[in-house]
Amino acid sequence: MTYRLLTNWAIDSAGPYQRGAARPCFGYSLPRIQPLSDWERRGILHTGPIAGEHPILRSPVPGNTRSGVMIDMGSFHDRDRAGPYFEGWYFKHQGPQGHALALIPAFHIDREGHCTASLQIISRDRSWWLEHPADQLQVSRRPFGIQIGRSSFSSQGIGLHIHQDGLSLCGTLRYGPFAALRSDIMGPFRFFAGMQCSHGVISMGHSLKGALELNGEVLDLSDGIGYIETDRGRSFPSAYLWTQCVWNGPERGSLMLAIATIPLPVGGFTGCICSVLYRGREYRLATYRGARIETWSSSGAVIRQGKYRLEAQLLSEQGQALRAPVEGRMERTIHESLCAEVRYRLWHGKDLLFQRTDLNASFEHSAAN
Repeated sequence: MTYRLLTNWAIDSAGPYQRGAARPCFGYSLPRIQPLSDWERRGILHTGPIAGEHPILRSPVPGNTRSGVMIDMGSFHDRDRAGPYFEGWYFKHQGPQGHALALIPAFHIDREGHCTASLQIISRDRSWWLEHPADQLQVSRRPFGIQIGRSSFSSQGIGLHIHQDGLSLCGTLRYGPFAALRSDIMGPFRFFAGMQCSHGVISMGHSLKGALELNGEVLDLSDGIGYIETDRGRSFPSAYLWTQCVWNGPERGSLMLAIATIPLPVGGFTGCICSVLYRGREYRLATYRGARIETWSSSGAVIRQGKYRLEAQLLSEQGQALRAPVEGRMERTIHESLCAEVRYRLWHGKDLLFQRTDLNASFEHSAAN
């Protein structure tokens, strides 16, 4: 069974729906409900609206709304939640005129229980790090929403009002319905409590409407595409590769690939997760489905699962510095190319299912220290 979103994104949903899957609802795709984290189960919650929220959080778009609880970031420090822990959300936006911008709101708790929040912004040629007190960040899981300072992020869009540390970034973007995956990208690994870092995909693609003004430059993102994912845990993997791209056109699609070293109490392994949405179907390649990593390096990767073979080859990049968590502290420097040139090819046996060279691909690689 295939259902088509109003944005013309389609997801192959053959078979019975699973708990946590995206389900059709009057032509829309509803994002998967995130499982409760440990600190939610422990009752560090409160109900009610986000104080001082941007109006965008009160203007729902059908298909991206849920009712639920509100999590007050300030409660963590007050209730002495044990660290280390971090959680962050990656919002990427790209427009038809070549504009691109990603924002990463996050919170982090170190071993001593010190809690802070941050917002990182990355463009084609620069990045910014903005630190905030913990009480300036509030998060809702259902409905999905984040407020940090005077800026808001939700399933309906974002509203930005930033004038800080030489950065001026203002404007509003509206999101169309999310293309959500049928099931958690982590598969059975999501049940493993000892995971150093867990990955999640919130939207593989959605339409954009609106514009942002970045230091006097207008970024018109209307008719563009967005992508949202999340990470949480204690630390980023010591060595990993991550790449993502989403594109419009007659054969629109979206791809996310991550490879990382996974430490265990005894030993460890290198695993991969990958989802490709193309022509109304999801191709899922992952370690928990038998995928093997044939090669991976700073220049790309090749993974194989049965007759499927995915190649990602980095052709050019312009990396910008970002901070990443180490035991809850944002003290590691990594580099991400927001608009790298990457060639992707997916094979099934001798049949080339698709080949795409994308100039707006995100690419990130970090070797073990």
